[in-house]
Order: sequence, then C-alpha cells, then structure tokens
Amino acid sequence: MKGQVALEGLEFHAFHGVYPHERISGNYFTVDIAVEADFTKGANYDELDGTVNYETLFQIVKEEMEKPSKLLEFVAEKIISKIFSDLPSVTAIELSISKQNPPIGGKCKRATITVKRTR
Repeated sequence: MKGQVALEGLEFHAFHGVYPHERISGNYFTVDIAVEADFTKGANYDELDGTVNYETLFQIVKEEMEKPSKLLEFVAEKIISKIFSDLPSVTAIELSISKQNPPIGGKCKRATITVKRTR
C-alpha cells in the first residue's frame, strides 16, 4: 500500500537570503512537505517502523532550516537529500518553502519555491 505523509504550514524564523540584512535579521518562512512511501507494514501491523514518522520528518526540516543559506533552492536540496538518506522507505518528495514578505521592493505576501523529486 503506497501512501503519503504530509506536514503543512511548518513555520520557522530563519536566516536565508541573498542580501546581508536577510542573513542578519532573518525572516519568517513556511514549509509544506509531502513524502510518498510504502505503508503496507504500518497498515498491517500497526507499527511505527512501517510508515514515515512525521516527527522525524519535522526534525530533518527544522535542522536544515536552521542553517543559513542564500537560496531557498539550496535549502530544499539539503532537506530532500537528508530525507532520502535517512528515510529509505521514502520514494518521492514534494517540498515548498515560502519566504514571508520578501524584499522585492513592493507588496508581496510570500515568495515560494516548490521542488519535486523521486528516487
């Protein structure tokens, strides 16, 4: 049985951005992530090791969001690589990272990048 585990609306204050002031004062970011995996064992035996533990998924996202980077694409790649490395049952990932009120010289609620990758 294939399925999806998703965490939506994760919020972080982080220090990502090209401009020096973004790396000093930081900004607020929202992360949405969905991973696909085989849930057969979890569905049949009611055991956590038969699925994707969303607490582990959150910790991976949190750890990578805490590392300052210039580009959200770079952060996304680090998150995806770590998930594929640490969670071998995951076969596909869709990840969106949004920067709230990006410094673009005009009014904008958020700037978002979305990455999809399969093994």
